[in-house]
Amino acid sequence: MNYLSVCSGIEAASVAWKPLGWKCVGVSEIEKFPCSVLARHYPDVQNFGDMNNFEDWDIEPIDVLVGGTPCQSFSIAGLRGGLTDDRGNLALTYCRILQKFRPRWFVWENVPGVLSSNGGRDFGSILGAMEELGYGIAYRVLDAQYFGV
Repeated sequence: MNYLSVCSGIEAASVAWKPLGWKCVGVSEIEKFPCSVLARHYPDVQNFGDMNNFEDWDIEPIDVLVGGTPCQSFSIAGLRGGLTDDRGNLALTYCRILQKFRPRWFVWENVPGVLSSNGGRDFGSILGAMEELGYGIAYRVLDAQYFGV
């Protein structure tokens, strides 16, 4: 399985999927500290940088797109700007990446606050964009404390 990771952070997906033999064809991260971690632990994996530049990316076909777009605009601890915040709008950029690369599956991660952002309309817009691309959707709220984190 080939996958592309966006908003990669320190690349939890690669840690989880390496034992399965999955191949990361690229990451997209712009924050300085995570970029240094990625360069150290995944020197042979290209960091494409800003995910807004995805139209320029030349990658091999992928089976899975994975990413946790910034949560600050959806979090109940934040200002709740939702999709009107540039960080929140990256969820729609994620959908445009889905449209361009057409993986069979995707994993999009965010905080529970996305469910209620803008009265639930932001989450509805994100799901609607994914469904318009022909994807079936299933979502869950998982509490990290039950997964050894």
